[in-house]
Amino acid sequence: MNGKNNIAIGFLTMGFFMAYGFLLIYLRDFAPDKEAWVNSYSVGKHFESRLAHVHGNLFAFLNILIGYLLMHFKAQLANVKTISWLALTGLLMPIGILSEVYFGLPPALVLVGAIAMTASVVWMGVSFLKIKNQDL
Repeated sequence: MNGKNNIAIGFLTMGFFMAYGFLLIYLRDFAPDKEAWVNSYSVGKHFESRLAHVHGNLFAFLNILIGYLLMHFKAQLANVKTISWLALTGLLMPIGILSEVYFGLPPALVLVGAIAMTASVVWMGVSFLKIKNQDL
């Protein structure tokens, strides 16, 4: 895996969480119990749903960016496959938030995803620091 899957899955994930944003708009503006939804803005399912929406799009974008950079700099970077898999695993965070909201599951996926995405970003940064200017 050299980053292509990060880009493809990143765009697909972004599309999903953008569509999920339409559901949130519906719940806020058009649902029969919209007042209750609006009143719970900073607590419970409302807050968690917004967290999933925001982190889903952020982590999707990070996968697109990481995938592009891995493809472009694969000859100069070490551990391309590991960084790629960690970034993809990071998508478990917003999926985990949604699984908490809708299925009442424990936050294990959230923690695994958050740690994986943080590790991929830090590893990517360190890898770029190790590239010599003449290698670019």
